[in-house]
Amino acid sequence: MQIALLAGGLCASPAAFSQEAAPVDLPTSNMATVRIAYLTQEVEHPPALSNLDEPPADEGLAGANLAVADNNSTGRFLKQRFELEAVTVPIDGDPAQALRDLAAAGHRIVVLDLPGETPGALARLPEAANLLLFNAGSTDDSLRNALCAPNLLHTAPDRAMLADALAQYLAVKRWTKWLLIVGTRPEDRLYAAAVKRAAKRFGAEVVEEKTWSEDHDARRTAQAEMPVFTQGKRHDVVIVADEIGDFGDYVLYRTWEPRPVAGTQGLVPTNWHRAHEAWGAAQLQSRFKAAAQRTMLPRDHAVWAAIRAVGEAATRTRSTDPAALAAHIRGPDFTLAAFKGVPLSFRSWDGQLRQPVLLAADRSLVSVSPQDGFLHPRTELDTLGHDQPETGCRR
Repeated sequence: MQIALLAGGLCASPAAFSQEAAPVDLPTSNMATVRIAYLTQEVEHPPALSNLDEPPADEGLAGANLAVADNNSTGRFLKQRFELEAVTVPIDGDPAQALRDLAAAGHRIVVLDLPGETPGALARLPEAANLLLFNAGSTDDSLRNALCAPNLLHTAPDRAMLADALAQYLAVKRWTKWLLIVGTRPEDRLYAAAVKRAAKRFGAEVVEEKTWSEDHDARRTAQAEMPVFTQGKRHDVVIVADEIGDFGDYVLYRTWEPRPVAGTQGLVPTNWHRAHEAWGAAQLQSRFKAAAQRTMLPRDHAVWAAIRAVGEAATRTRSTDPAALAAHIRGPDFTLAAFKGVPLSFRSWDGQLRQPVLLAADRSLVSVSPQDGFLHPRTELDTLGHDQPETGCRR
């Protein structure tokens, strides 16, 4: 297995910055190779209210490394090996050029760990027409609707799936009146839109919506201001839309009424959490921690799932041909075991990976959605996110 890391910059050929990993005991004679690329970009993190959870430098990449190792563990019995080439674009770099370079170098399977609408734009490049792309970094609903593409699959859940998972649990608890607090960043407004959509789907009501302005310093004033700020119409729960963590942690235990907090802080819907141990997840958690020296994060799991999907397709088809792997992954017979209790598969209408969503507090797993009682004629997993009759995707 060779792992090429491009951490310093962007070049005309990704191989120019290739750095060969330490050799592993993997026979290479008479073995067919599956090449997988991982494309991400450095981001400038805005100042956070807390430095307790500094983002790890290898977030996402660590999931890719473990997935390639997992694929090789199985692949050696079928005389298959998997190679990973990782490309990190600098903050002022061009992800589109990086993808063109990967395509020119012969890559046909690329995992995109990029934010916002960037994966949708890359999928529309002429050079990407024959590529299989996985979006493992963006939760934007638009990528599964107007900006969808036939060559783009999604292992990261979108905001609609996350909000629906939370709304189902709140419906079960009969906490149906919500106070919604929204930050000022664009991603906060997108999260809030998903929350309001989920409220309508599952019989809840946003009784009041408030915006937390940037002129408050929550570290200094939360004790005095948050009780006053959360006064208003009667509500059962406070929903927070603060994806970057500007203020959300300071809502907990400071509300005017004694109310639970959920959303981006408090009770959080997520595709992965460190407290998840059921269905064999403890084994994945321990293997990841041994390899990365930290706990697995949601981005790590989304990247891991994308590369494991390729490995699963190679096993089932006994092929290393990228076109054959892509056809199987998109097909009706594909399933992926991802330590979440049920087989996962990709929706034919928007390329989204069907998957249960965990509902977790800081140190405990509270529940898993879809909740019991929310039925669907195809699969209960399709009660989360945009179902086929609702999709805006025209691929």
